Amino acid sequence: MMYSQLFNWRTLLALIAIIIVSGTIFYSDFLAKKIAAEEKQKVEQWVEAVKDVSNPASAQNNLTSKILIENSKDIPMIAITEKGEIYEHYNIDTSNAGNTGDFLQQQLTEFKTHVQPIVWKNPFDSTQTNMLYYGESALLKQIRYFPLIQLLVAALFIIITLITVSTRNKSTQNQVWAGMAKETAHQLGTPLSSLQGWVEMLKEEEGNQKIASEMSKDVDRLKLVSDRFGKIGSTPQLEEANVVQQVKQMVAYIKRRSPEKVKFSLTTNGEDDITALMNAPLFDWVIENLLKNALDAMEGKGSIDVNIKNETAQVVIDVTDTGKGISSKNIANVFKPGFTTKKRGWGLGLSLSKRIINQYHKGELFVKNSEPGKGTTFRIILKK
Repeated sequence: MMYSQLFNWRTLLALIAIIIVSGTIFYSDFLAKKIAAEEKQKVEQWVEAVKDVSNPASAQNNLTSKILIENSKDIPMIAITEKGEIYEHYNIDTSNAGNTGDFLQQQLTEFKTHVQPIVWKNPFDSTQTNMLYYGESALLKQIRYFPLIQLLVAALFIIITLITVSTRNKSTQNQVWAGMAKETAHQLGTPLSSLQGWVEMLKEEEGNQKIASEMSKDVDRLKLVSDRFGKIGSTPQLEEANVVQQVKQMVAYIKRRSPEKVKFSLTTNGEDDITALMNAPLFDWVIENLLKNALDAMEGKGSIDVNIKNETAQVVIDVTDTGKGISSKNIANVFKPGFTTKKRGWGLGLSLSKRIINQYHKGELFVKNSEPGKGTTFRIILKK
């Protein structure tokens, strides 16, 4: 449910962002075209005003002067002759240009890619045809870049929101895990104490030693489970331990409880003492979960191989089975709480295992590879 809600939040945020950005882009494009048309009209009016001012037969009036002043304020313009020579420019800052001529040629080339020139007769030489190129004003450029800024703001908003939602969900999940684990350990404590008392009473009566011995093993097992849940509900202490020894014990434990047609093998690559920082009870729980999952996947026959490799900065443990494998669509979900393909179970084993390795041991647990019908390999990486 939590992952479904998070997915819905992401989808909703993405849709809102798409609507906002799309609307902004369309509206900004509409404004940009409108302003570009107005600027073109201003340039054309400016050209006509220049003609009017330069015409000796026409008296200069206030309207013409106003058009010249107002329409040449912000729009950069370059006038060239028929031969392509620049003879005048307006609203182009050349103060920081190394070579004014080269800089103006670059501006002219840029203008040519965006607009068609306005052709007009030179007011001082009626036999000469000139062309006026113009660029975009600062306002038009701002309008064009505004959607990009809007997109960055929307993306930043979504990222911050997703991080906040994800952090909140993780915090809630951590509280649920810790609360559930502590409560489980607490609930197991009382009946365990009672069972230990009954086992001791059975040992005192003749003829019950065998029963008492077996019950004692089960009680010890329950104490181990309670201890594991207690450690899940708090921050466990890590100590240097022999990885090979820990894995051997769990393989032997699971092997005794497995069908005869399931073959186990443990490969240590010639090393018997490979140490790493770990919490032994919790690490044993992870190996137990992986081995049990492998058994469930094989349905009574096949082989399980555990390979331990001692590398420079880490210890790598591969648990490989010859079971039914995991489909590609399920690989991303196997570690999610509640996900299971079995008819029974809560789907918490692999989720707990990943939490123990990634969060408590600062290592990694992931599906190295899996192929339906051929088997699966889970990999654990522990840092030294």
